[in-house]
Amino acid sequence: MRNHRHIVSRSPAVAALLAALLLAGCSSLPSDGSGRFATLDGKEPLVIAHRGASGYLPEHTLEAYRLAITQGADFIEPDVVATRDGELVVRQEPNITATTDVSTRPEFASRKTTRMVDGLAETGWFTTDLTLAELKTLRARQPMAERDQSHNGRYAVPTLREVLDLARSEGARLGRTVGVYPETKHPTYHVTAGLALEDRLLALLAVYGYTAKNSPVIVQSFEVANLKYLRTKTAVRLVQLIDGDGVDAQGGVTLVAPFDKPYDFAVAKDSRSFADLLTPAGLREIKTYADGIGPWKAYLLRAGQLDANRDGKPDDINGDGVIDERDRVLMSATTVVRDAHAAGLFVHAFTFRSEAQRLVSDYRGDAEAEYKKFFEMGVDGVFSDFPDRAVAARRR
Repeated sequence: MRNHRHIVSRSPAVAALLAALLLAGCSSLPSDGSGRFATLDGKEPLVIAHRGASGYLPEHTLEAYRLAITQGADFIEPDVVATRDGELVVRQEPNITATTDVSTRPEFASRKTTRMVDGLAETGWFTTDLTLAELKTLRARQPMAERDQSHNGRYAVPTLREVLDLARSEGARLGRTVGVYPETKHPTYHVTAGLALEDRLLALLAVYGYTAKNSPVIVQSFEVANLKYLRTKTAVRLVQLIDGDGVDAQGGVTLVAPFDKPYDFAVAKDSRSFADLLTPAGLREIKTYADGIGPWKAYLLRAGQLDANRDGKPDDINGDGVIDERDRVLMSATTVVRDAHAAGLFVHAFTFRSEAQRLVSDYRGDAEAEYKKFFEMGVDGVFSDFPDRAVAARRR
């Protein structure tokens, strides 16, 4: 999933925001009181290791995935891109400038280029310009500056096959099934590059016998057309991801290109946005080709800003001189979880992170409190950079 910017717009009237806050307790979707989770199937929600245990180790490395499995993750999540010679590898984006040491390698200096990704020009180094052998000479980096950088340069870029092998071998070692939750990254970009992902992915999954609905694999995408194509070719579970650009002062998701709609909608001049897909009608359509949705968590539970002195600026609640998630307050839950369940879709929300600056003030710096809130709302799974914290919260 993408790393979101939080965009501040005009501050709402304090009275209106406080009124919304009063609804927060009654608008969430609590468990049924029977001791079971209020998930679609009544089972406990899944913990999905987002890019592995990426809060601790460089993302999308075998080491990060292995740590996540050890921490108890039910699924590990690889983002899938293609190399120039058509191999499926695991990187957050086809542009690997931020996640590898490619920019420091003189032998690849001439490969720096500018390419269009989802309608935007990006400059850097791309997997689609490198062979697998070349990519294997690179080493992974931690792209978030605030996280531990001491493992940079130590781990290789894995293939999807290596991730599937790891899940199977670690599952056998631990005596449990470890699922794999691949995301087809920028499907339209890959088609344009002559490296379409879908059939390559299905062929590889078939090698492992992953062709049925109960196979330990779930395939996800922010685009729609490729999911509809996959539905005609496989019975494995599919998930429609739902993105957004930022969050305004009222807690609403803002929609700015290219995060406003599936990119294949933009290409097809389809006017619908991601928000339209979350309406009851949109969810019913998703059910015709997918088994679940993966919405950004801001669509499920709003968090707004206060402006008590009405100066047009958000209040710095914790007084640290910086406006971030710690200066937001929880508002009402939306009906998305309820509506999705009514349509027969499970809900896997993203992305949960433990750093204090990424936690709304109500959680008081306790990441597990955020998981608990979403579990009470009935989400069927969470994408987490810190899967150990999600597992711990599920036990609370």
